[in-house]
Amino acid sequence: MTEERSPLRGPVIVEENQPFDPGAAPLVTDDPAPLVARVLARRASPVTRAALWVFSTLFTFALSVAAYDFVTGLLARNAVLGWAALVLTGAAVALALGMAAREWAAFWRLGKLEELRLAAAAARASGRAEDARAAVARVAALYAARPELTEARARLAARGSEMMDADALVDQAEQLLVLPLDARARAEVEAAARQVATVTALVPLALADVAMALFANLRMIRRIAEIYGGRSGGFASLGLMRRVFTYLVATGAVALTDDLIGSVAGGGVLSKLSRRFGEGVVNAALTARVGVAAIELCRPLPFHVAGRPGVSMLVSRALAGLWPRGEDGKS
Repeated sequence: MTEERSPLRGPVIVEENQPFDPGAAPLVTDDPAPLVARVLARRASPVTRAALWVFSTLFTFALSVAAYDFVTGLLARNAVLGWAALVLTGAAVALALGMAAREWAAFWRLGKLEELRLAAAAARASGRAEDARAAVARVAALYAARPELTEARARLAARGSEMMDADALVDQAEQLLVLPLDARARAEVEAAARQVATVTALVPLALADVAMALFANLRMIRRIAEIYGGRSGGFASLGLMRRVFTYLVATGAVALTDDLIGSVAGGGVLSKLSRRFGEGVVNAALTARVGVAAIELCRPLPFHVAGRPGVSMLVSRALAGLWPRGEDGKS
């Protein structure tokens, strides 16, 4: 009997000549989907939800009482001013209800995208063609109002009736419906990364690059959601940004990858440029990583036919043409 010391769990007793079955070892996978699903599905505690409900209700009640006292006071003093205040108050309430309905619809659309992605993944895992066909039909119905996808939906309907494999059905839907949207989403990420890099490199004002990065990231996330079928909305966009950063923290992907650092530093780009240009490249890479996370969360189907877009590729495409080229054609 020998004793081995594990750096994580302390001493571990290993029996000599003890038979070991490699097939009985737990499966180790790099897929972060289960962890991400648990983190994103985590809700606030009951105490926190109750506190938010009480404070929001109290604020609404106090605002309503103040508006009532204001309108009734004006009616008692001057009928014309009172009726004008009453009309304006009614219009404000109607607009507030309309904005609330729009935000609710935006949150509902974003939740529907996640529901479709999970249903497609479950159908692929189960291998049942009827489940895959139902999931594909829901994705096609999501884009029924998109004229640019009319031909793709017709081709999907014609080919789907002939396929009996769940994997083939989901892959066909991804190829015909989602890949064209992926190209538009990658273009948005590249545009945001290019904008952040340019402002960081050329604007010397303090905190200007931080403000520009926040604005560009929020606008990029909002447009990506719209591309994949989500509705625009202020609070919905902020909620999606929170989910994106939660996803990045859950997957440990906030830091730049080693291959990106190697490609930038190894090529000598940062050493030839000024500090501001180097910061622009780093900020562009962070913006691209946020965009990739937003694509993964807004996509109605999981990545299978097409791989996840790489940060290095997006940054290189975004910054193409910004840097001067030498005689050898290299940056």
